[in-house]
Amino acid sequence: MQQTFHSTILKATLVASVGGLLFGYDTAVISGAIGFMRTYYHLSDLMTGWVASCALLGCIIGAVYSGTLSDRIGRKKVLMLSGLLFTISSIGTSLAPNLWIFVVFRMIGGMGIGIASMLSPMYISEMAPAAIRGRLISIFQLGIVSGILVIYFVNAYIAGIHNESWNISTGWRWMFGSGIIPAIIFILLLFTVPESPRWLAGQKRETEALAILEIINDSTTARQELDSIKGALKDEKSLSFSALKEPKLKRALAIGIFLAIFSQITGINTIMYYAPEIFKATGVGSDSAFMQTILVGIINVLFTFVAIKYVDTWGRKKLLLLGISGMAICLFIIGFAFFNEQKGYLILIAILGYIACFAMSLGPLAFVVIAEIFPTKARATAMSVATFFLWSAVFFSFPNFSGSCRNYW
Repeated sequence: MQQTFHSTILKATLVASVGGLLFGYDTAVISGAIGFMRTYYHLSDLMTGWVASCALLGCIIGAVYSGTLSDRIGRKKVLMLSGLLFTISSIGTSLAPNLWIFVVFRMIGGMGIGIASMLSPMYISEMAPAAIRGRLISIFQLGIVSGILVIYFVNAYIAGIHNESWNISTGWRWMFGSGIIPAIIFILLLFTVPESPRWLAGQKRETEALAILEIINDSTTARQELDSIKGALKDEKSLSFSALKEPKLKRALAIGIFLAIFSQITGINTIMYYAPEIFKATGVGSDSAFMQTILVGIINVLFTFVAIKYVDTWGRKKLLLLGISGMAICLFIIGFAFFNEQKGYLILIAILGYIACFAMSLGPLAFVVIAEIFPTKARATAMSVATFFLWSAVFFSFPNFSGSCRNYW
C-alpha cells in the first residue's frame, strides 16, 4: 500500500509540475527571440522592453482570478484552462501578422502562466502529506527551471538551423510555436490525475473524495483523512478579498506578499529574459551567448535539487538565509564588474553563482511557504493575492536591459 501511496502522489505532483514547466518555458522563450524581434520590427529600447514584458500583465490577471475560479469549478479544470491558454498563445504568437496581435496573444499566454504559478503548487499542497509537502512543492520549481532549460536548448537549436536573416524573419516564430507541444501534453496528462480530495470534500462530494483517498491510503487511513479534512472545512467558506483583513490572516498574508515580491525584484528576471543579450554584451558572440545561456539553465536545474533534498530537513528559514546571502554576494560582484567595464568570465561565474543560490532558496521556497502558511478557508484567495504581488513585482521592476546594455558597452 505504501508503494501505491507514493506512486499516486508522485504522479499527481509531476503532472502538476508540468504546469511549472510551461510556466518556465513560456516565460523564458522571449530570451532567445527578443533580439531577432527587435530587428524584425525595428523596435526602440522602450518597445523592446514592452514586447518582452507584456506577458506579465496577463500573469497578473491570471493570478487574481484563478483562485476564486478554482474554488468554483475545481483545481484540475482551471489547470486545464491554463494549458489551453498556453496552446492558444503559442499558435497566435507564432502566426501573428503584426506586433500588436503578437502582444495580445502573448498576454493570453501570460494568463496561463499566472494560473499555473498559483494553482499548481496549491494543488500539490492539497494532495501531499505534511511530512513531504515541502519537497513535493519544490518539484514544481523543478518543473519551472526544467522548462527554462528546455526552451534554452530549443531556442539554440532553432537559431542554428539557418542564418541570421532567417532567424530574424522566421526563426523567432518557431521558438514561440514550439510551446504547442508541451501545452497539449499538459492538458492530456491532467486527465490522468485525480481532483484535489480537499476541494471535493469542500463541495460536499465526500464519496468522490473518499475514493481518491482510498487510492493513496488503506481504507481506515482514508476515512481518517476524510474526517480530518471535513473537520478543517467545517463551517468554512472561501473568503472574499476583504475578509483577508482579519487580524489572524494579516501576518500570514504579509509574509506571503513579502516573499512573493522579493523572489522577483532581486534580479532573476533580468537574467531569465535577457540572458543571451547579457552575454553578448560581455563580448562573446551570438553562438557562445546561447551556449552560456544553456549553462545558466543547467545550473538552475541542478541546484533546485538541493532545495528538494534539504527543504524538509534543514527547514525553510535556513535555506532562505543561506541562499539570499549568496545571492547578495554574487550580485555585488556582477555590479562591480559592470561598473568597472570588465568583460570576460568573471560576470559568467558570478551569474552562475547567483542562479545557484536562487535555485536553492527563493526560487522554490517562495512557492512552498506561500502554499503552506494560509488556513484552508483562505488559501485560494490569499494565494491569489500573493501571486498578484509576485507578478506585479516582476512587471514594475522589469528592466529595459537590451538597449541599456548595448549603450553601456
